Amino acid sequence: MIVAPFGRFTEGRVPDPGIAALFTRENRWQARLDVEAALALAEADAGVIPKESARAIALTARIEKLDIKRVLEATASASHPLVPLIEEFARTVGSKHGGWVHWGATTQNITQTADVLVLRDAHRAILQQLGRVLRSAAVLADDSADLPMAGRTHSQHAVPVTFGFKVAVWIDQLVAHTERLERLDDRLFCVLMGGAAGTFASFGDAGRVIEAGVAHRLGLHPMRVPSRSVNDGIVELVLVLAQLAGTIGKIGKDVYALMQPEFGEASEPVPEGTVGSSTMPHKRNPQLALDLLTMSAELRALAAPALESMLHDQEANGAMTALLEDVSASAAVLAGDMLARLEVIVSGLELNPARMRANIRLSEGMIGSEALMLALGEEIGRQKAHDIVFEVAQAAPQSGKPFLELLQADPVVGAAFTESELRELIDPAAYLGLSQQIARELAGCAVRTSDRLRRLPERTPVMTR
Repeated sequence: MIVAPFGRFTEGRVPDPGIAALFTRENRWQARLDVEAALALAEADAGVIPKESARAIALTARIEKLDIKRVLEATASASHPLVPLIEEFARTVGSKHGGWVHWGATTQNITQTADVLVLRDAHRAILQQLGRVLRSAAVLADDSADLPMAGRTHSQHAVPVTFGFKVAVWIDQLVAHTERLERLDDRLFCVLMGGAAGTFASFGDAGRVIEAGVAHRLGLHPMRVPSRSVNDGIVELVLVLAQLAGTIGKIGKDVYALMQPEFGEASEPVPEGTVGSSTMPHKRNPQLALDLLTMSAELRALAAPALESMLHDQEANGAMTALLEDVSASAAVLAGDMLARLEVIVSGLELNPARMRANIRLSEGMIGSEALMLALGEEIGRQKAHDIVFEVAQAAPQSGKPFLELLQADPVVGAAFTESELRELIDPAAYLGLSQQIARELAGCAVRTSDRLRRLPERTPVMTR
């Protein structure tokens, strides 16, 4: 399933269709024509077809020159994903040269190579989106590097962190996924041009020369074995996007929780005109965060069918090919839609320092118990100190007495520390570890990664004209 594209929150602008526009029928068909043109030109260079015919094929390989209605009608009756397009293309090229269209190729040579061209544009768009998200995340991490809040593990107060540290965790994973996407190049952007079974039989001795010519014109790589059952590069893209979806879903879950009134520590931006509830005017629902959670589940679920598509029997199985074609397109579109929403959240996240301070004080200093235990442990040993602080911490909520008061009353703790020393030990702001440093380090990492992604070319030229 390809979800509807996500429009930007910009007043007066038509929503940007985003990555979904790359997977329209017209764009995918144009990619197939580009592959046919590259094939004809490479074959002409190898002396397999006449150069005059190759030039005619390349000059005609524009979707607007074809009768699309004729193709659609023929597709309905032929029940084939490519033959009607090829027949119409050959008819448009003309009787003199049209007979050389699709010479020696099998359907998947054209459709999979064309899909790779589309996925390459989607891959680049996703990286550019990641660059923008990382740029905003760097600002957020740097601005909130010193802002204390309760760190939470198993949904309970753990030790203090800063909000910038929380963002650093997001950045770390987003940078890792960016690097994974960048490393896909050699395995993903490959031309599949080996004929019916990958042996180049239909191209004769010129097979590898033709393959290299097609790859050069399309800006792709040759395959070691151009078998139709080799699809691990595209599968790997889906798996990396599923990992990306896991991280984005985690960020969405964080924002979703922090927006709860009981937390109230951060809120996603509310674009003008957004309605929270049809009946409750006060509602400020985490709509974008919920979108991230939904889409994350959908994209992560695509990992299984992507892996299933590797189970070709013998030299090819059309069902596996069709499965991966749908899965990879859906994964790319979902990733783009998620990143569009994430960019809005990260660039406009509203923080509430007052609520962070109030929440960190809820345990009346117990969030600083680890610092106290370690300090006491230097005097009496870690385990004994842990047991004493644990008993005091358990007694505080049951007795209704403040944690600090019970600490002072404990004979071991009271003898080891003065009241001012105890206050300093359990002060959340004094036990942030390297939170600030890590936040600023990762902000710098995000900026460097974003700068590198800014230098990506807009699009790899297809040299078939």
